[in-house]
Amino acid sequence: MNEIQETKRVEALFERISSLIEQGRQRVVTAVNIAEVYTKYAIGQYIVEDEQKGESRAEYGKHILKSVSEKLTERYGKGWGLENLRLIRNFYLVYSSKIQNSVLGISGKTPNTVLEKAKHDLTLSSDNLNWGNDIAPTQQLKFTLSWSHYLILMRIDNPDARSFYEIECAQQQWSVRQLSRQVGSSLYERLALSRDKDEVMRLAREGQTIEKPSDIIKNPLTLEFLGLKPEAAYTESKLENAIIAKLQQFLLELGKGFLFEARQKRFTFEERNFYVDLVFYNRLLQCYVLIDLKTGDLTHQDLGQMQMYVNYYDRHVKQDFEKPTIGVLLCQEKSDALVELTLPKDANIYATAYQLYLPDKALLQRKLKEWIDEFNEITANG
Repeated sequence: MNEIQETKRVEALFERISSLIEQGRQRVVTAVNIAEVYTKYAIGQYIVEDEQKGESRAEYGKHILKSVSEKLTERYGKGWGLENLRLIRNFYLVYSSKIQNSVLGISGKTPNTVLEKAKHDLTLSSDNLNWGNDIAPTQQLKFTLSWSHYLILMRIDNPDARSFYEIECAQQQWSVRQLSRQVGSSLYERLALSRDKDEVMRLAREGQTIEKPSDIIKNPLTLEFLGLKPEAAYTESKLENAIIAKLQQFLLELGKGFLFEARQKRFTFEERNFYVDLVFYNRLLQCYVLIDLKTGDLTHQDLGQMQMYVNYYDRHVKQDFEKPTIGVLLCQEKSDALVELTLPKDANIYATAYQLYLPDKALLQRKLKEWIDEFNEITANG
């Protein structure tokens, strides 16, 4: 064996072993993080059960919990302060109600304790965590995220929204920072307002599902991360440059399945050059998604131009196995009436507004509640 062949073998073996080590370390980190969550859930249960023995909540927090906090801190160091124990207690209250509702729906009986399945092993991904008698979870109890994620989730009052974010976070492997941004940008409310009631309920059960072109549309698209001032004047070129500079955040805001292909994608037709601002591919829908940026008012000429772009891609770029191309006009102000009047009903083209600031969450929540109440009233009246 010559020196070059030996070097290649060494490098190949090194990479394979390194890959296994990294995977093993990641599994250990994941197991430790989730073990922390289950442990804190069980601690929360102990606190609540002890609190219910007759002490008033105020007196309990002032004396018992404070003393326990001091003893835990003395033995285990930081992380067991009074405020943290209160957060752990609240975590149990939020998630035990979810589990008990699930059990009630199946058996009609309330479990005496979430630890009644003691001595059972919890299967977590490819790891088996062997729990002792005190922290064995029930079959209904399943945590998949880190404690830092749950600190954000348990502050969400709407259980449907909380369930949606938990599902999406696990599926999309959002970091704590990404989860915080999605909650802050009211992702659940923005998606829910663009769907019918059945699909709103489905968001809470399954997260965001991508099955048809309209499923990828959010209104508005929130682009606060670009750093552009809402009141400042800027060109479409500046907006495009800002998006490219923050492409990872833009892909996160677009949602599931998007892959970036090109900016200012040129195609030639009858010796004339045309340019599509941004070209993406959605692997879940298996189709191209063309985005044109508009900083002024949306016009029927803009819609006609996008229709031409979509037609070109469908006839000259799309493969036979791929679905029809989607066109999205991203504009400051959208007009549904103009889109409806200009384009045929089966057009695969959408206009969606963007904003350069985080939306008013309370306003969106009120709109969503009004929308659902109105839908329920119409349904009830036949």
